[in-house]
Amino acid sequence: MCGAAGETTCLQQWLWMACFVFVVIQTRQEARAQFNDPRTYTNTPIGINQLELSYTYVHSNASLDTSLVVTGSKLNLNQGIIDYTRYFGLLHRLMWVEGSIPIAGLGGSISGTNIQGYTSGAGDSSYQLAMLVKGGPALTPAQFKDYQPTTTLGASLTVTAPTGLYQPSKVLNLSSNRWSFKPEIALAYPFGPEQKWEFDAYANAYFYTDNVSYKGREILGQRPLPGVEGHISYSFNDSLWASVDTRYSLYGVTFVDGTSQTNSQRNFVLGSEMNVSLSPRNSLVFEFAKALMHQNGPALVGFTVKYDYVWGKGYR
Repeated sequence: MCGAAGETTCLQQWLWMACFVFVVIQTRQEARAQFNDPRTYTNTPIGINQLELSYTYVHSNASLDTSLVVTGSKLNLNQGIIDYTRYFGLLHRLMWVEGSIPIAGLGGSISGTNIQGYTSGAGDSSYQLAMLVKGGPALTPAQFKDYQPTTTLGASLTVTAPTGLYQPSKVLNLSSNRWSFKPEIALAYPFGPEQKWEFDAYANAYFYTDNVSYKGREILGQRPLPGVEGHISYSFNDSLWASVDTRYSLYGVTFVDGTSQTNSQRNFVLGSEMNVSLSPRNSLVFEFAKALMHQNGPALVGFTVKYDYVWGKGYR
């Protein structure tokens, strides 16, 4: 409880904490949405399974609430993800389903205050259904040996479910306590000598349900957050390719109990990826990303290391 003499100090502490909660939520969103992988929508043999284990580190130092400028926000996210993908054929087209479960540790503080915290546990799980609608015939591993890469057009829907740890009374949470839906269309265009180059363009948008327990008693809503991505990659040989990746997103205004926070976003993230094939079944992926523009979005920098294992009938 605050006495009269401490009323102003308590109000300031409450405002700092409210802003800090908002920073945490936005940073976690951007950590999940840095990029899709390049070459995601290139053709792959059907009957293939992929297990992916990944580790991600993200550091952010951001001031996001434009109505209450806060400097010195520092967040560190350490996240491991278990991801499974299954490729199959339907109507003679390549399709795949994917599911992922994150386990994370998130800590943060605001310089010059005593506001800090740490939490760990399961994050929100995500699920994807995707299809190549053009240029991606469903081929067995034996048939795929004679396949020549061509331009492909794909579409997908990713759903993120609020399955992670969420405690309304806590400052730090690993769940956003709401559903999100991301439809996406994609173009993959191989070109150049021996088609060693590939250009990928993705257009997508995040749609959110409301968090009805924001700070315990308020309703947090958010308008859609559309974005576009561009990836250009080059294959050095059969075992190594690398890419330069970009993502631009905008809008995504939030509302608290129906009141606009006037915090429309403009974010531009630049990154790179390197894929190293250790054998036909095993590969390593290294990713790096940094936000170069972050209007009402976090000034994040992060990296990811992935291990992929592939198996399936007829796959060698």
